[in-house]
Amino acid sequence: MTNSSSLAGKFKVSFIIIVAIFTVLGLWAFWIEPASITVRHVSLRVPQWHAEHRDLKVAVLTDLHVGAPHMGIDNLRRVVERTNNERPDLVVMLGDFVINGVVGGKTVEPEPIAEALKNLRAPLGVVAVLGNHDWSSDGGRVTRALRGAGVAVLENEVWRVERDGRAFWLVGIADLWTRRPDIGGSLSKVDGDDPVIIITHNPDIFPNVPTRVTLTLAGHTHGGQVNLPLIGRPIVPSDFGQRYAMGHVVEGGRHLFVSGGVGTSIIPVRFRVPPEIVILTMTSDKQF
Repeated sequence: MTNSSSLAGKFKVSFIIIVAIFTVLGLWAFWIEPASITVRHVSLRVPQWHAEHRDLKVAVLTDLHVGAPHMGIDNLRRVVERTNNERPDLVVMLGDFVINGVVGGKTVEPEPIAEALKNLRAPLGVVAVLGNHDWSSDGGRVTRALRGAGVAVLENEVWRVERDGRAFWLVGIADLWTRRPDIGGSLSKVDGDDPVIIITHNPDIFPNVPTRVTLTLAGHTHGGQVNLPLIGRPIVPSDFGQRYAMGHVVEGGRHLFVSGGVGTSIIPVRFRVPPEIVILTMTSDKQF
C-alpha cells in the first residue's frame, strides 16, 4: 500500500467518524434532549426566610411554548402530572405559554393549554406571569384562559401567601420586552416586612431589584438552549449575555434564580440544557 492510499484510507475513516459523531449529536440535540424533561431539585440559601417555611416546596414552570416540537398538549399533560407527583406547596409559572414561530411547530390556542394546566395541584395556589410570546400573540386572551382555569395571573400585582401562621409575598412583575414593569410600584403594595419573591419572565430586570426582595425568579432565556463545552451558551436573549442565562445568581446580596424552562423557540434544539421542572426549597441563616 502506498503512502497516498494509506492517507486516503485514514482520511476516509476519520471522515466517517466525524460524520457519525455529528449525526449522533444532531439526533441528540433535535430529538432526544428536547423531549427528555428532567425534574431538578434546588435548595437555595436566601437572605431572609421564615423558619416555618423551610420545607416549603415551590414548583417553577416556565417557557412551556406549547406547540413547539416535543411540546404538544399530551406532553403538557405529562409535565402537569410530573409536577403534581412532586407534591409542591405552590406552583409558579413564569410566562411564554404559547409560541410565535419555531421550526416544525404549530400554533396551539390558549384555551386547551389552560385546560391542561387546570389540573395542577398545589395547596397554596398556582400563580403566573406572562411572557413576551404571550403578549405578542394575545396576552389578554392568554390571561383570561389561565384565570378561567383557576390560575392567578399577576402583572405588577402582589399575592399574599400564608402557611402555618406566617406569610410571604409573590410580586408579579410585567414582562420587560412587551409591557411596562413597575418594580417600585408593585413593592409598594406589600404590607409589613415578610419575605418577598418576585416572579417575572425576563431576568434582565434584576439589576433594578432592591435588596428588600428575598428572591427573584425568572425564565425567558431557555438557558441558551445550547451550552457548548469550553464556549458556553453562544446565544442568550439578554442584554447581559450569559450573566443571567440560567441558575442561581447572587449580586450585591440579591438573589436571582433563572430556569431553563421546558419548551423551545425559533429552533427546536437543546444541547446540554435539558428541559426542566424545577422544585425549589429555600433556607436562610436569618430565619424569623
